[in-house]
Amino acid sequence: MRRFNAMLCRTALLALTAFAVAGVGTAHEGHDHGAPPPPVSNTIAPRAEASSSDFEVVVIARGGELLIHLDAFRTNAPVAGAAIEIDTPAGQLVPIDRGNGVYAADAASLMAPGSYDLAITVTARDMVDILAMTLTIPDGTSSAATIRGGSWISNSAFAQELRDRVGSGGHSLWLAMIVSFMAGVLVTWRLGRRRRAASLVAIAALAANMMSESSARADTPVGAAPRDFAQRFADGALFVPKTTQHILAIRTQFTEERAHRRSIELPGRIIPSPNASGLVQASVGGRLSPPDGGFKPLGTAVKTGDVLAYVRPPLPLADATVQQQQARELDQQISLVARKVERLRTIEQVIAKSQLEDAELELRGLRTRRANLDRVQLQAEALVAPVDGIIASANAITGQMAEPNSVIFQIIDPSVLWIEALSYEAHATNGAAKGLLADGRTLDLEYLGTGFADRNQAVPHQFAIKSNTAGLRAGQFVTVLASTLEERRGIALPREAVLRGANGQSVVYDHTNAERFIIREVRVEPLDGTHLLVVAGLEPGRRIVTQGAELLNQIR
Repeated sequence: MRRFNAMLCRTALLALTAFAVAGVGTAHEGHDHGAPPPPVSNTIAPRAEASSSDFEVVVIARGGELLIHLDAFRTNAPVAGAAIEIDTPAGQLVPIDRGNGVYAADAASLMAPGSYDLAITVTARDMVDILAMTLTIPDGTSSAATIRGGSWISNSAFAQELRDRVGSGGHSLWLAMIVSFMAGVLVTWRLGRRRRAASLVAIAALAANMMSESSARADTPVGAAPRDFAQRFADGALFVPKTTQHILAIRTQFTEERAHRRSIELPGRIIPSPNASGLVQASVGGRLSPPDGGFKPLGTAVKTGDVLAYVRPPLPLADATVQQQQARELDQQISLVARKVERLRTIEQVIAKSQLEDAELELRGLRTRRANLDRVQLQAEALVAPVDGIIASANAITGQMAEPNSVIFQIIDPSVLWIEALSYEAHATNGAAKGLLADGRTLDLEYLGTGFADRNQAVPHQFAIKSNTAGLRAGQFVTVLASTLEERRGIALPREAVLRGANGQSVVYDHTNAERFIIREVRVEPLDGTHLLVVAGLEPGRRIVTQGAELLNQIR
């Protein structure tokens, strides 16, 4: 019996709730079940917008004043320092500049419900423009938009159960009254006097509370929220207030279709310039020894001619014996020729002068040979830097035996680097090229030449890096985007403007109105290091978001 009574009470509560919902649903005239209106935001303040070829203006009525957001039409950049005058039915207003393209004016006379025609004169950047708009202030009574978006019963589980029990074909006021009456009769018949009175009081209190809450929500005026919120509608469109656009630094580009040279992607790597790099090699085999101060570490800057190491040739025992024998023979020959020169000088007056000169020349040659023989035994070969740069690689250890022609050091000038890219097809480039690094940076390249020799079924292309080379290193991989002589027509957009949609399709955000953005699916092709070419899905004359598109994509 208690279980049956509880079920009756629950049925009565549902019936009373149906009565309340029916009252709210029939509070406005002209109700039908046709197509719903386009989505609108129910949390925004009353506003109006207008635009020209130079400026875009949004006027917002909140707190007894008008907030004017002034942006450049093509780029969506805030326009600061402008002179603005607003002609209204109540007189002229002169807003004050609050910075970042926001202007404010007291307008208490424009807060009453009604429509107001506004003419805004903007003077900025040596340009003068007049924009006209109509600002509508709602009357604050029960609004269909407010009820649709803010009704407390629209998403509750209790309402779902009510719809399941009563039916989804509409809540008739008369049906709710009949069900309520029958439920009340059953409850009063089944319950005792005390419990009967308590139940009726509880049901009446619940009904009154539901009706008062619904009435209070219906009386809340549209745009009463303290601030505007960005939101995404069911069709994927975005409402983004101007204040949010300024915070996210949203920038746009006016699309234009024209001919662009097609680019090709070539895999490449950074190489040192042969004119600004060199190898330090040993010409003879020997033992390495450090210069004064020791071997220099990697990355040390050196100048041309700086001594990096010494190579001391080893002297085998057999060679030492031969050299000692040669030294004795030279010493003997020097002694004999020296005596000959002395004798010739004593009889210089009676002999030909040429005999004395020949003897002196022979003596000097023997002494030079003897000095060279001593130098070979004692002097080490100095390894010096061939160019200015830094030590990029080193293979030097004290006491190490260096083979002839072995590379001991590599010197590279890091400010002069090249890129060598490989092409697996025959392409005719026009010289314009960009380098794309893994971290997204781009490099300005100058075309140097193309090889004719086949390198693993690929043709090498060489480019000189003209931009800043800080942080680059030899051997680093890079993608080269080289322009060809082939032209394609399309719309060029920055790479950050094109996003990947949930279905994998490339998408962009179109700035259709001052505070509205829609998604457009596009087909793109690579153009250069920083741009993509839109070949389908987008027409000229649209404002496409080029900065902050990824932030817009996060709005839910």
